[in-house]
Amino acid sequence: MGIIIGLVVALAAMLGGFVAMGGHLEVLVQPFEYVIILGTSLGTFIISNSAKTIKDTGKAMGEALKNKVPKQKDYLEVLGLLHNLMREMRSKSRSEVEAHIDDPKESTIFQAYPNIIKNTAMLSFICDYARLIIIGNARPHEIESLMEEEIQTIHHDLLKPKHALQDVTDGLPAIGIVAAVLGVIKAMGALDQPPEVLGHLIGAALVGTFAGIFFSYGVFGPIAAKVKYVREKQVRVFVIVKSTLIAYMNGAMPQVALEYGRKVISAADRPTIDQVENETIGGGSGA
Repeated sequence: MGIIIGLVVALAAMLGGFVAMGGHLEVLVQPFEYVIILGTSLGTFIISNSAKTIKDTGKAMGEALKNKVPKQKDYLEVLGLLHNLMREMRSKSRSEVEAHIDDPKESTIFQAYPNIIKNTAMLSFICDYARLIIIGNARPHEIESLMEEEIQTIHHDLLKPKHALQDVTDGLPAIGIVAAVLGVIKAMGALDQPPEVLGHLIGAALVGTFAGIFFSYGVFGPIAAKVKYVREKQVRVFVIVKSTLIAYMNGAMPQVALEYGRKVISAADRPTIDQVENETIGGGSGA
């Protein structure tokens, strides 16, 4: 919704100001200039990215449009699951815990958190490191180093759509100039026409420069920034899991380990200690 509101405000200010200073909106209606600019940008986007990145960019733009960032309830679900899992690892045998992490979709612990089961990457991350913990041979600093490497890889992959959109953003002003040059070439072929006709053709050509700059800094640039914001918020959940499990490996009780994870949540979204206790001990969905 924020993206739509922002675009409406930007267009209203730009077009309203143009009309207020005496401009005519029909001059900006140059469909073939827009076809050249947007079509060329789409072509370069397809050339420079893999099919997987192209598909993920569409998904990332949808997430940005919906502002699909983790909410407080999502953090509470992750902390609740981790608490139950750590409690099992502390009190049950290895074989009993393995039954949960080997088939999490059939586990009574994981079934209480359907949103995490749907998040394949998060589910694998939690189960993989829980398995390493119960094996018992790895040291905490080794697991922490491995987690950091994987989180960096996840972060890199999740930001590929942002970089793809940023490349489009950077190229749009130049592509707008290409469209303008083509319009000028067309105008040069009409030098024998009356000044009003020639002026209209030159004005149409300049729309290409305007459109390229506007699409770059007014549309795709802000969308790329929003994609980055949303995806980095999603990566933060993995950091919560890392901090919690490493604290547990270093000897912290499950409820104390949760505090390590809670503290890496941004202040605006961070649940209180009481909320975490209600979720994990006092009868929350993960209790």
